[in-house]
Amino acid sequence: NRMWILAWLGMASLCLGAARAVPAKDRRKVEKPKSDLALYGNLDLDNYDLTLDNYGEILDLSNYEELYDYGDLAPKIEVGTLAPRHKDPETLPNLGATAETPKLQRPNTAGPIQPAPIPGASAPPGLPSCLLCLCIGTSVYCDDADLEHIPALPPDTTYLYARFNRIGAVRARDFTGLKKLKRIDLSSNSISWADVDAFRLLPSLQELILPHNRLTALPELPHSIVRLDARLNRIPSAGLRPEAFRDLKQLQFLHLSDNQLDFIPAPLPESLRSLHLQNNNIQTMHEDTFCDSQDHSQVRRALEDIRLDGNPINLSLFPDAYFCLPRLPTGRFS
Repeated sequence: NRMWILAWLGMASLCLGAARAVPAKDRRKVEKPKSDLALYGNLDLDNYDLTLDNYGEILDLSNYEELYDYGDLAPKIEVGTLAPRHKDPETLPNLGATAETPKLQRPNTAGPIQPAPIPGASAPPGLPSCLLCLCIGTSVYCDDADLEHIPALPPDTTYLYARFNRIGAVRARDFTGLKKLKRIDLSSNSISWADVDAFRLLPSLQELILPHNRLTALPELPHSIVRLDARLNRIPSAGLRPEAFRDLKQLQFLHLSDNQLDFIPAPLPESLRSLHLQNNNIQTMHEDTFCDSQDHSQVRRALEDIRLDGNPINLSLFPDAYFCLPRLPTGRFS
């Protein structure tokens, strides 16, 4: 018994000595894995032995596309001009059996060759109407084209702009058959004459723009006219037909400034809104020029813009001529 006790004491002393011999720093390294394993002791890590063989079994990616659908973020691009690719080589076309490329043929010069259009001349019969001008939709632009005559126009022309040319006259045949024509702008030409029926037979004409020309007489106008601008011409009162504007029930803008008028062209339609007669030779006015002297209840609310400045007329001498107007004319009152 005494020998067993001595042996047990010897073994105990050896264990205590070994424990004391290990430094505290190394002792922490040994004890730390035990604490980490205690935290994850409840986890089953047997299925996470990853290899190249079992990677797809452990990480199930079968429903990955369902969870993250990128269809809306990156839509497919379909190219409709590419032909489908043939899978069967036997169905490929035989390139050797394709049609031959047609040979180029020399142009036929047997017939006469139409000459190029000459600036300032109308398009010859049979040629397209827009050789001399720019046609955009139903609008024809002939500005600054060195024209001496109005060129042939397409039958569906709605707007014509032929400004800054050398056109000297307007003939009735220039606009024959143009039933859709709404606006004619011939500003800054050399027009000294217009046929009496040059514009009268245009059923849709609303705007006739003729400033900066040499007109001495105004042609007859269609009943559809809304705006007439004939400023800066040479039109005297004798160049206007008697009661030229009475029946123009749609006329709203009548601009005849910088001409040679001796009197205000009355009667004026009730539809008129703007009357510009400045810088003429008007010296007198009748009491019925704007208002009906027999009807003192008359009110012309539409006619708000009357310009008579630049004329040798004293407007204060005609006080009874303005009672129906919402505003007094612009001019000299002293």
